[in-house]
Amino acid sequence: MTSLSLKPGAVTLAELARLYFEELPARLHRDAKGAVDRAAAAIAAAAAGDVPVYGVNTGFGKLASVRVAPKDTATLQRNLILSHCCGVGAPIPRAHARLMMALKLLSLGRGASGVRWELIELLEEMLARGVTPVIPAQGSVGASGDLAPLAHMTAVMIGEGEAEFEGRVLPGAEALMKAGLSPIPLGPKEGLAFINGTQFSTAFALAGLFEAWRAAQAALVTSALSTDAVMGSTAPLQPEIHTLRGHAGQIESAAFLRALLDGSEIRESHREGDTRVQDPYCIRCQPQVTGAAMDILRMAARTLEIEANAATDNPLVLTEAGMIVSGGNFHAEPVGFAADMIALALAEIGAIAQRRVALMVDPTLSHDLPPFLTPDPGLNSGYMIAEVTTAALMSENKHLAHPTVTDSTPTSANQEDHVSMAAHGARRLRRMVENLDRILGVELLCAVQGIEFRAPLRTSGPLQNVIARLRRDVSPLAEDRYLAPDLETAARLVATGDIAAAAGLALPELVT
Repeated sequence: MTSLSLKPGAVTLAELARLYFEELPARLHRDAKGAVDRAAAAIAAAAAGDVPVYGVNTGFGKLASVRVAPKDTATLQRNLILSHCCGVGAPIPRAHARLMMALKLLSLGRGASGVRWELIELLEEMLARGVTPVIPAQGSVGASGDLAPLAHMTAVMIGEGEAEFEGRVLPGAEALMKAGLSPIPLGPKEGLAFINGTQFSTAFALAGLFEAWRAAQAALVTSALSTDAVMGSTAPLQPEIHTLRGHAGQIESAAFLRALLDGSEIRESHREGDTRVQDPYCIRCQPQVTGAAMDILRMAARTLEIEANAATDNPLVLTEAGMIVSGGNFHAEPVGFAADMIALALAEIGAIAQRRVALMVDPTLSHDLPPFLTPDPGLNSGYMIAEVTTAALMSENKHLAHPTVTDSTPTSANQEDHVSMAAHGARRLRRMVENLDRILGVELLCAVQGIEFRAPLRTSGPLQNVIARLRRDVSPLAEDRYLAPDLETAARLVATGDIAAAAGLALPELVT
């Protein structure tokens, strides 16, 4: 399997997306070793000296004023890891854990953390050989670092905790041994370097971002299908309208929708003589809503790319200045803001998609489509309750979109008196994406069914390709059947990017 070489301070979102979706191994570019070694030497010198340095020869948090003897520094670091393994809840997915490990490599590779290179090599080998620490999902407040989750990750490196290896969950030491690896005792400051940082929050925020972008791309396709299903107008996609406003996402969305609908016989059939003057907002304002969501996702992407490349532990070793300085880079406020922005985008993409579903199943608004998109309404209910499901998911996402970064609470005897709550702000994105994928999956089913009712008129070539992709896995709904598998299949096609790719057009990119 290809191993990505990561250059600390210069890793791109595209590389991070590959790490996440493909679960690739990762190694630091070897140019990073010099800076790492210099910082480790500075920490070793501080540990042997008499000057108190936080986390090197002192306690932690409220106990920072307690001096620790040189002979006890290794025990100090081990105790730090074990005492901070206080995560609860279900283990996080493997892809998220591996991304978190790669992000920790990047932070340590900046040469400001003071860890030995052999620990970096151990983390690299764990990624390469498939040793994935079992990390409980809950317990971080997103400041002082993602302490509990990162402690569970680090525990495996010292032969404690649990890890997944070859499909089995094993004690950490056993998992390392079976992979041909050995635990490494921690030296001065090394435990602190591993658990101070925002890598848990950032991994979940990045995963949410990548999956949200896939959903936004799919939403452009499903919304084009819905437009043809209800015989909507393409006049609101006129490029001059969007240029006059100037927002990049809106301009890009309108252009993509125009390309998707170009050549549709359905569209051409009602250009003349249509008594409707304007479509409802969920059709007419698609570029303004989905485009704005895309702009928000790109803003969040810029923040998260910076954070992924940052040194975020404490204290930091400033080798050129000859200083070891306590600061606050572990505070995940930027990540919390980014997660809240992604959540808002997810909620709004789903909200307008749900209104398109409601439009298509309503015979008073769908321009002569049969009620609930079934050929024999009354005897059959068609997509009646599928639409209700989308309403439930839309509402749930609205609640989940409530900002988390504003919900600080003091911890650690008021030493850590303002926290970001970025961890659960980022974690909730996974649930929101799953909800959105299902909303868009139902829209896909309804829109394709609606277009097929317009036969013998055909939609555009790109959208015909999308219909063919769906119909490989889901047959038309002629009579009522057990629908849950259809909904899950359609959601999967959205989540994997298959539906967007089936359109065969150049998709909008996350980074422009």
